[in-house]
Order: sequence, then structure tokens, then C-alpha cells
Amino acid sequence: MISELVVDVRPKEVAIAVLEDKNLVELQREAHNVEFAVGDIYLGKVKKLMPGLNAAFIDVGYKKDAFLHYLDLGPHFNTQQKYLKQALAAGQKKLPPLAKTQILPEIEKDGSISDVLKVGQEVLVQIAKEPISTKGPRLTSELSFAGRHIILIPFADKVSVSTKIKSGEERARLRQLIQSIKPKNFSVIVRTSSEGKRVAELDHELKTLVKRWEDNIVKVPKAKISSVIYEETGRTVALLRDIFNPSFQHIHVNGKDVYNNIRDYISLIAPGREDIVTLYTGELPIFDNFGITKQIKSLFGRKVTYKSGAYLIIEHTEAMHVIDVNSGNCSKGSTAQEKTVIDVNIAAADEIARQLRLRDMGGIIVIDFIDMSEAANRQKLFKHMSKAMATDRAKHNILSLSKFGLMQITRQRIRPAMDVDTSETCPTCFGTGKAKPSILFTDSLEGKIDCLVNKHRVKKFTLHVHPYVAAFVNRGIYPLSMKWKFKYSHGLRVVPDQSLAFLEYKFYDSDKNELDMKEEIKIK
Repeated sequence: MISELVVDVRPKEVAIAVLEDKNLVELQREAHNVEFAVGDIYLGKVKKLMPGLNAAFIDVGYKKDAFLHYLDLGPHFNTQQKYLKQALAAGQKKLPPLAKTQILPEIEKDGSISDVLKVGQEVLVQIAKEPISTKGPRLTSELSFAGRHIILIPFADKVSVSTKIKSGEERARLRQLIQSIKPKNFSVIVRTSSEGKRVAELDHELKTLVKRWEDNIVKVPKAKISSVIYEETGRTVALLRDIFNPSFQHIHVNGKDVYNNIRDYISLIAPGREDIVTLYTGELPIFDNFGITKQIKSLFGRKVTYKSGAYLIIEHTEAMHVIDVNSGNCSKGSTAQEKTVIDVNIAAADEIARQLRLRDMGGIIVIDFIDMSEAANRQKLFKHMSKAMATDRAKHNILSLSKFGLMQITRQRIRPAMDVDTSETCPTCFGTGKAKPSILFTDSLEGKIDCLVNKHRVKKFTLHVHPYVAAFVNRGIYPLSMKWKFKYSHGLRVVPDQSLAFLEYKFYDSDKNELDMKEEIKIK
């Protein structure tokens, strides 16, 4: 399998697409002003205790107070609080190293939130789940710093090895290796990707994570309540950190700064493979060039067609996601109904596993497969679904089909599900059903170009239009686009853009910033 990463850097957001054999399997979008990302550490303040829930609401600057359950305090919460008080009292003085801090006894596993927290108390907390719908962020006090091969946890002193590493000999080697190099009062979780790695590589990453802790904890004495102490790496690098493997052959980026960040990160985790990162400088939008825009349009609707007319209906509610499998017209002419049904359900399982990753659907997912009469086929479908979701990084649990033919899946929900509206409101009539004559559309465009060049004095810009419109203005020996160049500006470029509706258009300056041309232009 060939894996590729395509990064679209836009003025307001960064979009990241993961392709496996050219098929879109993951899509992430992050606004440049995003707040409360998973992994960020804040200095919070206890606003309210809820003994009935055994939890507290913490002020971290979000409009809804964040939620911190007693079980998320971590066993070494008392040690952390002791160190936090020392840090807040230190002022301009140098903080004592964590290695010299005495580890206090663990808090009781079945204790009460009111025994360890008080209203107004300051706490160090980390975002465990982003705000979803009307809920604020979910917090944890067990701080962690994730690397490619290991996870560093302050205020504890043990080594844990991923259970996915099956070799007992390798698990023992890694545990002994980390135990010999880790600093005192830091716990380390050894990730699956560390299997077979050399001591120098793990030691370098461990020192990097310890330095990350030391560089950020010194911010505490001067920090204000609800301020960020540590900001997680950008979504692009964080995603790359979790999914990078030897099968990655290409990483395409259309932004210079992000390109440099990714290249630096690749040189750190996979020295010698920096050349797989390429800076995209093509004229077409990067998602159009790699066929991603078309896949987004076809995969994010309520109805998703996947095989010979069979399709899924995907509904989202506050409590759960519901998926209905329909055979469509693929059973026509079939004499073996049970065989057709199992074929349709098996293909649906593959597409559903892809959709869960693609939309990042979490919580409870209920799937209504087509009814099968044979128990062996129901078991076959369950095993195939488990296999299809084996590559899903999110924690999940799959239950066998119920007597009603329903399959239930729980999947870890860390951030809101990806929701892309694939329907298009007519950009000409804005849904009213009435529009100006389409034959005058190019005259309207010319008026906008005239205004841009002669009134606003913009000489170098690009006009993005639907591919059909681009084909029209570029047709012939002396195309309309060439006439516009000679008449107004040689810096004009017409670019086909699949993300635009039929008569929609956008102007961009030389720095790829969108130009607002909503001003009505009188057609000459």
C-alpha cells in the first residue's frame, strides 16, 4: 500500500489529506486561530465542584467551563500540586529540578473530588478532548508529552511498554533500555513504533521531550489563570507523528513554512528520508491536482455510493451516528440472494471503516446491515469488520450483530466529527431560483477584472472559476482569457477550481489572499 500526505495551506486554515493507494482515508482541517487543541497544557482555576459527578469544572478560558473528573486527576496529583505551589512561589528564582522533588503517595482510586480540590485552587491541566457541540473541553491532570516512539509523563517513576509489541524478549529489552536512560521522577510509555529501535534514537527523543517539559514549566510563575503553558505541535506535524511509517512515499505541501516544518520533523524521526517532502508549486489547487476535491464531494454527503449501486445513508445526532446499508440496484438479476447480501454487506463494512476514519466519527455508531439468514454469514461479517478497522488508530470496540441485525461500535471521540457540506447553493441566484442571463457571465467577469486593474490598481492576480467555465474562456486560438490579458493585465491567470460551483468565481492576489469583489459592476 502506498501512503501519501497532501497538505493544503490556506490563508484561514490548513487542510490535511491522507491517501492510501490514491484513496482518501483521512481528512483534517484546522483553522489558524484554533484554540483548545488536544495536548495543550493550561494553568486553570477550579470554578465549581460537583460531588454528585465526582468532578470539577475548571476555568481555562473557554466560554463553557472545562470538565475534570476525579479519575482524570492521575495517581500522582498530590505530587504535581506540591510542585505547582513551588513553581508559583518561585517568582524570579530558578525552579528546582523535578528529579529532586519527593514523590508523594498516590491519591485513592475511589476517593472524592472534594478531598483533593477546592474552589479557587490553581491546577495544571491538559486538553484530553476538544470542545464538542455544547460541551466544553475534557481535561486531565496527568500531563504527557508525546513523541514518535515514546510518551513522557512527569511526576511518576515507571516504564510501560505497548501491549501491541508481542515479543516478550523485545518488551524486556525496551523496558530495560528506557529504565537505564530515563531521568528520575519521569514515567515513560514505550509506543509500538519503538519496536526494534536503537538506544541512540530513543535516547535522543527522550532528551527532546524532557527539554520540552523544562522549557515550558518555567512559564508557570509568570502565567495568568487560563493561559497556555504548553502548546501542542501543529495538526500537520501531530498527524504525521502518529501515522508516519515506511510506506509513506510522498508528502506534498503547498506552503513554504509548513514545508520546512515537516521536512525538519522528517529529518528528526527518519534521517535520510527528507526528500519524500516536496513543495507543490503547480497552478491548479493542490487538492484538485491530486483528485481529493472530487473524493470529498462524493464521500461526505448523507448518501454515499460504494459498489454497483449499493449505498450508505449516514445520519448524525447529538447522541450517536446511524448508518443504514442499502443494496440499491446491485441485486438485480441475481439468483443467489444470500450471496448477494453478504457481498453487499462485506463491501459496506470496508466503506464504513473508511468513513469512520475519514469523518472522525466517535461515540456510539449503530449500523443497520441488510438482514442475513445464515449465522455463519453474520459471523463472517463481524470478523471482516474487525479486520477492516484494525488499522484505525482510535480506540474502538465492535459488538457482534444483534438479533435485530444491528452492529454497534464505540469509537474514541477526541474532537468533533468532520462535517463537510457537499451541497451547493447557486452562487448566482442564492437559492431564489432567478438569475441573470448566463450568457452575460463572462461580461460580468470582465467588469470585475476592469475594476480590479483600473480602480484598485491590482496588476498580478488569479481568477478561480469552475473547470467548465475555465474551458470556455480558454478555448480557441485566441481565447477570451488571452484577450483579457492584453486588454487589462499580463499578470492575470485563469485557474480551474473544482471546489467552486458552476457560476462561482474567486479572485486571489499574488500572496494567495482572496480579494473581495462583491461590489456590483455595471456590465458595459
